Amino acid sequence: MSPENKIQDAQSIKEEMLGSYPTKTARKRQKQFVVNEPGLEAKQEIQANVRTLPGIITQRGCSYAGCKGVVLGPTRNILNITHGPIGCGYYSWLTRRNQTRPESDTDDNFMPYCLSTDMQDENIIFGGEKKLKKAIEEAVDIFHPKAVGVFSTCPIGLIGDDVHAVSKEMSEKTGANIFGFSCEGYKGVSQSAGHHIANNQLFKHVIGKGKACKAGKFKVAMLGEYNIGGDAFALEELFDKCGITLVATFSGNSTYEQFASAHLADLTVVMCHRSINYVADMIEKKYGVPWFKVNFIGAEASAKSLRKIAEYFDNAELKARVEKVIAEEMAKVKSALDEIKPKVEGKTAMLFVGGSRAHHYQELFKEMGMKILAAGYEFAHRDDYEGRDVLPTIKVDADSRNIEELHVEAHASEYRPRKTKEELEALAKKGFEFRDYKGMMPEMDAGTLVIDDINHFETEIIIEKYKPDIFCAGIKEKYVIQKLGMPLKQLHSYDYGGPYASFAGAINFYRDVERMLNTRIWKHIKAPWHKVEPLAAVFINATN
Repeated sequence: MSPENKIQDAQSIKEEMLGSYPTKTARKRQKQFVVNEPGLEAKQEIQANVRTLPGIITQRGCSYAGCKGVVLGPTRNILNITHGPIGCGYYSWLTRRNQTRPESDTDDNFMPYCLSTDMQDENIIFGGEKKLKKAIEEAVDIFHPKAVGVFSTCPIGLIGDDVHAVSKEMSEKTGANIFGFSCEGYKGVSQSAGHHIANNQLFKHVIGKGKACKAGKFKVAMLGEYNIGGDAFALEELFDKCGITLVATFSGNSTYEQFASAHLADLTVVMCHRSINYVADMIEKKYGVPWFKVNFIGAEASAKSLRKIAEYFDNAELKARVEKVIAEEMAKVKSALDEIKPKVEGKTAMLFVGGSRAHHYQELFKEMGMKILAAGYEFAHRDDYEGRDVLPTIKVDADSRNIEELHVEAHASEYRPRKTKEELEALAKKGFEFRDYKGMMPEMDAGTLVIDDINHFETEIIIEKYKPDIFCAGIKEKYVIQKLGMPLKQLHSYDYGGPYASFAGAINFYRDVERMLNTRIWKHIKAPWHKVEPLAAVFINATN
C-alpha cells in the first residue's frame, strides 16, 4: 500500500473512532490523534500531558506510582515508606520485576519489603504525623538504613500532613538521610508528575553528597534504566566489555551511594527521556556533566549508542574496543535473525506503552522485518512525540504548576565542565548533539496512527480495523487483548521474559516474539462475548 493510501486509511479510522464520541469529547480527544506524515514543512503537533477525560478507561497510573513505583522502587538500599492507606503501599510493592544483585550477603536490600503507615479512619480525622514519626523510628531501629524515602498518597495531601517537616525532624533525630515526596496520586495528570517529583527530591537530598565513585578512565552515569527483567545486568556486562565504567544507574540495580556520586561521572546518558531528563539537565547545570540520549533496545540502536559514547570520549583505544565488541555481538545477532526473520517478516505490531518503550521497541520489530501500524504513550509530553526542539513552545498549565521547578546554578567549588569550549565546537562540527531527543514521530512511517493516552474503546476499534499480529502494552490491557485471540507482549514488566536490552537482549526478544506469533493457541481462544451476544449501546447527544 502506498504512503498516500495508508494516510487516507488511518484518517478514516481516526474519524470513525471520534465519530462514536459525544461532540464535546470528540473535540477534545481529536487533538491527541495524529496520522503521521514525516517530512511535512510544518511540524505535526500532538496534544499530550493533559487530563484523561472523565469516563474513559485509561492505561495511566498516578503520580505516586511514578515516584515510588518507578523511580525509587528499584533502589535496593533506600528504605521506602508509604504514608497512607495500606492499599497504596501494596500496589507499589515489587510490581515491575525490578531486579537487583547485592554484592554480598551483608549488603542491604530493602526491595522485598513493603512498609506503610497503614493510615486508618482516625488518622485521617486527627492527622497522621505522629504515626509517621513512630513508623520512621521503628523502621530505622530495625533496618538501620542510610536513607529513607517517605511517599505521600492522596489522603495525606488532603488532610495536610507535612511529610517534609517530619522527615527533617526524624533525620536529625536518627542520623539517617530522610526525605519526603509530595507525590499524592492526584498531583499530576499521570505518573509522569511523580517522575518529576522524584527527580527533584533526589537532586535536592541525595545527588552530590557522595565524594567518591568507581575508578575508571571512561566514567558514565546512565539514567532512565530500571532493570526490568535484568536489562541493567545486560548493560553492565556490555559496558564492562567495552571498558566503560558505569558509576550509577537510575534506578536499576542501584544504590544510595551510586545516586550520591552520580555527579562525579564524566558523561550522563539517558535511556527513558520522559522519566528522568530533569535530573540530567540539573546535573549538567550544577556540576558540568554533559548528557545525551541513547537507546540500548535493539541491536543497531545499541551499536549506535556505543559509538556515540566512544566518540564523546574521543579515545582511539576505546573506539577500537567498542568496534570489536559490536562486531562480535552483531555476528550473534545476524545468526539469530537469519533463523527467525523469515518466520515473522511482514507481520504487524502495535505499541502502546509508557515511557520510551513505545518508541524504543519499534527498533526491535523493524530489525525482524515487521511493520508498526500504530503507537503511542501513556504519560508522554509533546517533546517525547515531536522532539525536544518544541520545548520552548510548550505552555505550562495549572496541572504542571503543581510540581516544583528547581532553580539550579553552578556549584561554587564542584562545577567542572567535562569538555572545553574548543572540544565542544569540534564535536558539533562532526554533527554531534547533546541534550538531544528527536522524538518518536519523526522516526515512524507515513500513515502510522499515533494516539496519546489510548483508551479501552479505541484499542478495540484499531484492533478490529487493523488486525495486527501482535499488540504491545501493559498488564491492564493484557487479558482483554488475549481474549480477542491475539498475542500481547507485556512490555511494562515483560511477564517472565527478558532481559531485552543490549545485543543479547535483542536476541531474547526476537525469540520470544517469534514463539508468540507462531503458536497456534490464539486461533482456539473464544472470548465470552463470542459465546453470548453482548448488549450494545450508542452515545446520544442530548438536545434541549
